[in-house]
Amino acid sequence: MRISVIGCGYLGAVHAACMAELGHDVVGLDVDSAKIEKLARGVAPFHEEGLPELLERHVCKGLRFTTDPAEIADAQIHFIGVGTPQRQGHIAADMSYVDAAIATIIEHARTDDGPVLVAGKSTVPVGTAQRLSERLAGSGKQLLLAWNPEFLREGHAVADTLTPDRIVYGLPDDHDVGHVAKALLDECYAKPLAAGTPLIVANYPTAELVKVAANSFLATKISFINAMAELCDATGGDVTRLAEAIGHDDRIGSKFLQAGIGFGGGCLPKDIRAFMARAGELGVDQALTFLREVDAINLRRRDAAVELAEQAVQGRLVGKKVAVLGITFKPDTDDLRDSPALDIATRLWARGAELSIVDPAAGPELRRRRPDLSVPDTVDEAARGADVVMLLTPWREFLELDPAALITKVNTPNIIDGRNVLDPQRWAEAGWNYVGMGRRVSTW
Repeated sequence: MRISVIGCGYLGAVHAACMAELGHDVVGLDVDSAKIEKLARGVAPFHEEGLPELLERHVCKGLRFTTDPAEIADAQIHFIGVGTPQRQGHIAADMSYVDAAIATIIEHARTDDGPVLVAGKSTVPVGTAQRLSERLAGSGKQLLLAWNPEFLREGHAVADTLTPDRIVYGLPDDHDVGHVAKALLDECYAKPLAAGTPLIVANYPTAELVKVAANSFLATKISFINAMAELCDATGGDVTRLAEAIGHDDRIGSKFLQAGIGFGGGCLPKDIRAFMARAGELGVDQALTFLREVDAINLRRRDAAVELAEQAVQGRLVGKKVAVLGITFKPDTDDLRDSPALDIATRLWARGAELSIVDPAAGPELRRRRPDLSVPDTVDEAARGADVVMLLTPWREFLELDPAALITKVNTPNIIDGRNVLDPQRWAEAGWNYVGMGRRVSTW
């Protein structure tokens, strides 16, 4: 099929490359000329496993990138993959990029040969699809709308697109129009559907709610176990053992029960806030008041990490060296958006700490943003002379560190395990003062 992808950020670039891998003729459109220049050369503008190989394989062979909207004119499906960030000064989502994408499609899409589908992938407030559908209907062109939410995990986005765990279509109430939209999407996703990927067909509001409901549930689960970590700190319990025990209950499950410094990134924080804002607009804000506490618990974990660092140096961070291991919001990405690690590091710096930060992927970007910070290339360099070492992003290479070797580099052997991923006993036996988030060194 002939496909366009409007917006070539994280979602759009991955989707465009994966659609080319599925055999389609794809053009990606973005206003950021620097990003497009990289993509057009087959260079990934961000760190994502598998994306460089897809770009190398398909650029100029069924996949191209452009800043010229005229090049999307012949597409049979226009996917909208632009961002919906938190609105400045408000918790609601900023829909200006989605509206601009719709305007571009209306102006440039050709429908002389029959209906053309606009498929929204961006995470939007419920009710957006109906509004956009009416706008498309009034354009004078045969433009149909479906909502096709994405469920990508950063670090696994290519696999999640090519072999998804489910595909969701949000279709219009008019059955005849919806049938045409569904047929186009079925053709686009023919390979994963033939492989047995579950397909859920729903109306617009349901499809819009799926993504924010999923993110809200995951955020709630993370904040729940972090609330338990607070109780474990107060009582002497071990939150990792607690999580293991309740995780064996298949009604609960063990995923997303990892206590630590909390969640971040470009999705969960802004999505749950936008969800609350939309519920308020709809007059059902009480249905989501629990998300305020979810958000509050999450932010408290950052406060807790800073307090642990202060306690490790007897309450005064001024002039103390803190080695920060990991600065991205999760491993296997270079994404710094709403990163708890970056927030914690910034707070430590503001309190007078001397920071030395190492990250396998985000080092160059952090150096560009904060030339005033020390960002060495190795853990040994970062830890040299440190009074506190804080593991804030669980990159595999940090999990495999040798505590006996690392202790020879530091000034004082304080290790704060912000993700509860290290073996407390092993680090304590090597001479470290180990501190976790809701856990401690224990014989049991």
